[in-house]
Order: sequence, then structure tokens, then C-alpha cells
Amino acid sequence: MHLVHNVYFTLHDNSAAAKDKLIAAARKYLTNHPGTVYFSVGKLAEEYARPVNDRGYDVALHVVFDGRESHDAYQIAPRHLEFIAEGFNLANHTNFRSVNNTVGAVPLASLPNPIQGIAGAPPTVPG
Repeated sequence: MHLVHNVYFTLHDNSAAAKDKLIAAARKYLTNHPGTVYFSVGKLAEEYARPVNDRGYDVALHVVFDGRESHDAYQIAPRHLEFIAEGFNLANHTNFRSVNNTVGAVPLASLPNPIQGIAGAPPTVPG
């Protein structure tokens, strides 16, 4: 079973520059951790304003791990802790929600951008 880790950040300063800064920090500190199957981070898609869409956040982070052990190691990994200390500027967020769930193993070919989830980033495949 894969473990999906989603975090939704609501920023006090929700300017494009502040969102870009958080996204850049996530890409710097949260990519390529052992056991990562998929990573993506991005801004709220403003064009999807249907009544059923949750719009109470500015930036969303999605990381799929190969299991609980990888997720638990990620939570205490030095780069994740650096993100919390540096990239996730506590003075700029008003709220964040962390949601974890398990899913059956997803074939990498079915993902839109396997492993890195970042346009332009070189793919990396776990050993």
C-alpha cells in the first residue's frame, strides 16, 4: 500500500511571489526523499470555482510514498525539518492542513509526471 501525504497551505501573504517562494522551498527540500513514488506542489487552480471545490488554501503539496516507513522517515529527515524551519515561514502562514491516506499501489505509468511531478525537473527513479 502506498501512503499519500497531502498538505494544504493557507498563506497570510497570498501574493504570487509568496506562493512561488513556498513552492520553490518545497521543491528544494521535499523532493527525492527515499521511498518517494510521486511528488507535486502547486497553486490553487483559480479557474475551478465550482461550489464543490475546496478553495480554502493557496498552495497544495502532494507526496506519495511507497509505504508508512518511508513517510515516517521523511517526517524526521533533515531536509524536511529544514523546510519547516526555513521554507515554511511560520510568520507567513495562517493555516495548514495535513491529510494522509493509503491507496493501493499505483503503476508509475498511470501518473501524469511520475516521480518528480515538476515540469522541467529530471526524472529520478528510486533504486
